Amino acid sequence: MTPLPRGDFVHRAAELARAAHVGQFRRDGVTPYIRHPEAVAARVAGDPVAEAAAWLHDVLEDTDTTVENLRDKQIPDEVIACVVALTNKGDIGYERYLDRIKASPVAKKVKIADMLANLSDHPSDRQIVKYARGLLVLMA
Repeated sequence: MTPLPRGDFVHRAAELARAAHVGQFRRDGVTPYIRHPEAVAARVAGDPVAEAAAWLHDVLEDTDTTVENLRDKQIPDEVIACVVALTNKGDIGYERYLDRIKASPVAKKVKIADMLANLSDHPSDRQIVKYARGLLVLMA
């Protein structure tokens, strides 16, 4: 299989995210969930690997999409590695999760964009505290 050109894999990641998150909504129950990955991707625009990872950052965690599905759609391994680093299915604590993200510059960039997007979307008090703590860890 011939690898996709860089711009094409960002487009493919966006398409995959749109398909994976169909029928999902933000906390308000009205806003389509895809608006969140779209906002995260916009925050990292200009870096194709980060942008593709931003589109896909929740698909392994919140949908039935698998790593193999991403490979089948010709998502580059560097993007998949970032998405895997960003995925937390509750099997590790928050601090270990953030340490794993911090080890990858691209995952760190995407996670910071994710937290900022979440903070701009009517967060609860609990979320504000969680993301503030996370940002302090990632920025240290």
